[in-house]
Amino acid sequence: MGYLRPRRGHTVMTRLLLGAAMLALLVGCSAAKQPELDVAVQSSGQIWNAVAHYSGRTFLSGPRWTGTQGPQLTAVDSNGQHSAYPNDAWNNWAPGLDAANAFVNINALRLEGNKLWVVDTGSPEFGGNPVHQGAKLVCIDLLTNQVVRTYFFAADIATAGSYVDDVRFSAGMAFLTDAGNAGIIVVDLQTGAARRVLNQHASVVARPDRDLILDNQVVKAPDGDPLRVNADPLEVSVDGVWLYYGPLQGPWSKVRIQDLANLALTPQQLAARVEFFADIPATGGSVMDAQGNLYFSDLAHDAIRVRRTDGQIETLIEDKRLHWVDAPFLDQDGTLWLPTPQMDRVALFNKGQSLVQWPVGVYRLSTRH
Repeated sequence: MGYLRPRRGHTVMTRLLLGAAMLALLVGCSAAKQPELDVAVQSSGQIWNAVAHYSGRTFLSGPRWTGTQGPQLTAVDSNGQHSAYPNDAWNNWAPGLDAANAFVNINALRLEGNKLWVVDTGSPEFGGNPVHQGAKLVCIDLLTNQVVRTYFFAADIATAGSYVDDVRFSAGMAFLTDAGNAGIIVVDLQTGAARRVLNQHASVVARPDRDLILDNQVVKAPDGDPLRVNADPLEVSVDGVWLYYGPLQGPWSKVRIQDLANLALTPQQLAARVEFFADIPATGGSVMDAQGNLYFSDLAHDAIRVRRTDGQIETLIEDKRLHWVDAPFLDQDGTLWLPTPQMDRVALFNKGQSLVQWPVGVYRLSTRH
């Protein structure tokens, strides 16, 4: 049979149809790869910026100055029942009361094995000074539901204007960022001795040329100036060699943990050993997996991104519900727990008027897809 040439119009139409089909296929594949958000827990009164999950229980906390209601630290059991954790007494602090055995203003939670570590800034007001025995690191045994040790930060460690922010652990030490009076706090977990290092070093101080932008607007501090947040996120490398850290707006630096532990180094010598790590954008928080992948929230874009070990940054998801995701938590199943406190919308940053969109939620997002 001889070859019959199709008319030109049919050829163009065929190509258009094939192109449309291919485009639809590509869009469908892209949509299939977009992970879905699952609501873990919601509230119409509490604002949570920290979360941890262990053996069927979810632990939640949020800074007092956000206007959050209820306990500073809440436990939600497998039946959805909420309770103050570890008990009511630890959650009943009020101005003028003793702060040694009560939470003043929790900013971070960290799960290590069966221990829940609580970072108490000790300052009930944003930008205020820590009260006596308010700034502390509290260790709770989740098997006994008892506080097993408290590390208090004296006035020369959590100084006037300090805001003890977040914590990571390595080599028998705890490392905490100070987002107020810029610096790093190093704690010997055996002796309890604490030191401040890298005070006001460029690597811990928020840069004036990096504004914090959400909803296409610069976030303003209560005094009307652009909000600046000093040393905030931090991580320990999977090999335990490096501490990664930076201001909230980035960029991140790194310093060897052995240098942080070396008491013989002068402040100038330690500062000289700080190196650049990565130009991470403004983030509410981060978490690193066992392979060294760094997951972090990109505040300006309501996104969750991951920095791979080769330095490449990928996007996991962009979703308007993920507005100001604070410190993520990664569970053993590879699921990210994402608290969305909407920090920029609280009354403190909006001339006394809360713009928070209720309910406030914690979402789950699988990293295995």
